[in-house]
Amino acid sequence: MRAKQRDTNQLTLNTTIEQQIDLHRPLCTLSRVINWNKFETEFKNLYSENMGAPAKPIRLMVGLHILKHLRNLSDESVVEQWGENLYYQYFCGETIFRPQQPCASSELVHFRDRIGSAGMELILQESIRVQTLDSDGNHKPKGSGWKEKEMIADTTVHEKNITFPTDDKLYKKIIGKCVGIAQKEQLELRQSYSRTVRKLSYRQRFRRSKRNMHLARKADKKIKTIAGRLVREMERKLSPEQMSKYSVEIELFKRVLNQKKDDKNKIYSLHEPQTQCISKGKAHKRYEFGSKGSLMIGKESGIIFGALNIEKNDYDGHTLGLAMEQFKRLNGYEPRKIIADLGYRGIKKIGRTEVVTPNMGAGRTKYQKQRQRNEHRRRASIEGKISHVKYDFRMHRNYYKGISGDHINIVLAAAASNFKRWLRIYAESIKKILSDMFGLLVEFFGLSCPKTFASEMETTF
Repeated sequence: MRAKQRDTNQLTLNTTIEQQIDLHRPLCTLSRVINWNKFETEFKNLYSENMGAPAKPIRLMVGLHILKHLRNLSDESVVEQWGENLYYQYFCGETIFRPQQPCASSELVHFRDRIGSAGMELILQESIRVQTLDSDGNHKPKGSGWKEKEMIADTTVHEKNITFPTDDKLYKKIIGKCVGIAQKEQLELRQSYSRTVRKLSYRQRFRRSKRNMHLARKADKKIKTIAGRLVREMERKLSPEQMSKYSVEIELFKRVLNQKKDDKNKIYSLHEPQTQCISKGKAHKRYEFGSKGSLMIGKESGIIFGALNIEKNDYDGHTLGLAMEQFKRLNGYEPRKIIADLGYRGIKKIGRTEVVTPNMGAGRTKYQKQRQRNEHRRRASIEGKISHVKYDFRMHRNYYKGISGDHINIVLAAAASNFKRWLRIYAESIKKILSDMFGLLVEFFGLSCPKTFASEMETTF
């Protein structure tokens, strides 16, 4: 049968987005469940009433950050797709379609700096609250006071967006930065060493050759010598005013040049000096460079109730105190039990919360051993959760700058994981309702279920 011709005439000049989209889509329903007024109330004090250019709406900026991590997009991609996607615009509070980008991608950076990690924790707190609501915004049968008492805790490495660090790379970057500072301040260097460094780089190719290995080693020493020579020349030729401007960078260069192989608190990146070298015992990746992150999920539900960046490479058990402080701050209560792996051994209690780790000691009954075995089998579920948060919600590699960027990225990734969980549960419930309704119709009229209907439901939800 020939398809019917669609009426392409516009009904009115003021057609709203609600008239053009399916309001039962999971993303639309989620936008009606989230309490956007909470963000408006908390963030309005961060803006001036009379000074400066008008800022973008708070709901727009918060919605863009949720969509960014929910869809695993960059700042540039999310603002570009926002101008093409009606559902994204409805989610961010628009009523009429706007075929342009909502803001420059750099404005997302300014918004993150404005609200900080404390503001991002409000988004995580809201993602936790949403888990107790149904599609109509009402509390689920467990009630408004539903609080999960048993948690699973674990740590992971939150990798920074840096290249694999070597001394040679750092020395060459120091040379390039010193030459750049000299050009910017119009200083005349005795030599820029650009051709010399290029020739030395050619010699470093023979590092694995038995015949010419000594040439590569000599080239390594020469590059370090050139880097130190340029740093000392900067100190001599920069005026006191200029030196105060670049004093932090010069001190960083000197730390890199003076650090030894076995030193602690080494510098692994010039633009991310807080990066740490962390070993988690992985066979395929012995060392990871970034910071340590702590996650706490519900034993039964899998909801992420806490996500915290640890600035130092502390023993896992020592991170529980900070993780518990954040948990109480976000959820307003203390869990009864935390189930953890052997990385937390030695910690038995945090406040009134019991910490359970694998313990094969004598003197326990068979029932107690079986119960603990079941608990730690369930504990392994956090490993899969960490993997999904990393690879699906932008925690695998942190592109945000500085220590504050470490805090922001892990919190937003955890919030996006919670929102995705709610979307998945809602979509599955809709599919089940439609399937049950269609089954009743088939049974009532005695028809056979066509395959096209099932395939359409799969593609729609």
